[in-house]
Amino acid sequence: MSSKLAEYLDKRVLVITQDGRTITGDLKGFDQTTNIILSESIERVYSADEPMEEVPLGLYVVRGDHISIIGELDIELDRKIDWSLVRAEPLEEVKY
Repeated sequence: MSSKLAEYLDKRVLVITQDGRTITGDLKGFDQTTNIILSESIERVYSADEPMEEVPLGLYVVRGDHISIIGELDIELDRKIDWSLVRAEPLEEVKY
């Protein structure tokens, strides 16, 4: 997976963690165990009853064994979404 991450360096990515958190940020680095470094990162907190909340995290490290999914974020498409209208149940943690 690490070699594929090189394609995302200095690009905006979206990460879903094993515990169901959704984090966006600019991928600044990674290592052979897929630990990643994100800058300007934001956690998106979803609720069925409230609008999506953005929590600024700044420079953030995510351990590779806590990552479920990572992919490039389409910034233009993301900007077009009216997040104040989005309601969603939070993701559950991964169960093995």
